[in-house]
Amino acid sequence: MSETDPSRLRKRTVTVSGHQTSISLEEAFWEALKAIAQRRALSINTLVSEVDAKRSGNLSSALRVYVLADLQAGRSVPE
Repeated sequence: MSETDPSRLRKRTVTVSGHQTSISLEEAFWEALKAIAQRRALSINTLVSEVDAKRSGNLSSALRVYVLADLQAGRSVPE
């Protein structure tokens, strides 16, 4: 994990379905998304677009739930 506080919010601009959008997530979630994307051989943008296409609510919340589901399925290992 990075040396920064894992609970600190970090805003990143990503491209979702061809449109730039800003997402605020805790550093720990960005690190988890990066690990998931690497494991699946995807870019962060592609992974976020996949989650976006299936969500029914807020994108930031959907990304947190996605990471949690990945962890609960035993695919991600927290550091």
